[in-house]
Amino acid sequence: MTSAPAQRYLDEMVAKRGYVLEYHKVMAANDFPVLQAADNLVDAAYLAQRRLDRRTKELLFVLSLTVLRADKAHIQSHIRVALGLGVEPQEILEAIEIALPEAGVVAFQHGFDAWREVVNAEALEPSAPVQP
Repeated sequence: MTSAPAQRYLDEMVAKRGYVLEYHKVMAANDFPVLQAADNLVDAAYLAQRRLDRRTKELLFVLSLTVLRADKAHIQSHIRVALGLGVEPQEILEAIEIALPEAGVVAFQHGFDAWREVVNAEALEPSAPVQP
C-alpha cells in the first residue's frame, strides 16, 4: 500500500528532475525516509542553483554515468533532460567522448549506445564488403 506523502514526494521529484528512476519508485514504497535523505543530497549537489547551470550539470552527469558504466536507462534519463534543456545532441556526444582518454573505449561505447538510442543517430554503412 502506497502512502499519500510518499506518492506526493515522488510526483514532486518528477516535477523537479524531469524523471525518476526505478529505485526511486521502489524506495518510495518501501523506505520513504531513506529516499528523502538521499534525495536531499541530490537536491543540494544537483538541483539547487549554484554556480554551474543545469545544462552543465546534465552534461557532467551523462559523462560521469558513462564512465561508471551506469545502467543505460539512467544515462538516457539524463540525456533526455539535457535535450529538454536545449542541449544539442552533438554537445552531449562531445561530453561522452571525454570518457575516451580516461575511461577507455568500453566505457565510451556504453554511453555512446545510450546516446545513439535516445537521439536516433544516423549511421553510414560501408560501401566495401564486410565480413558477417
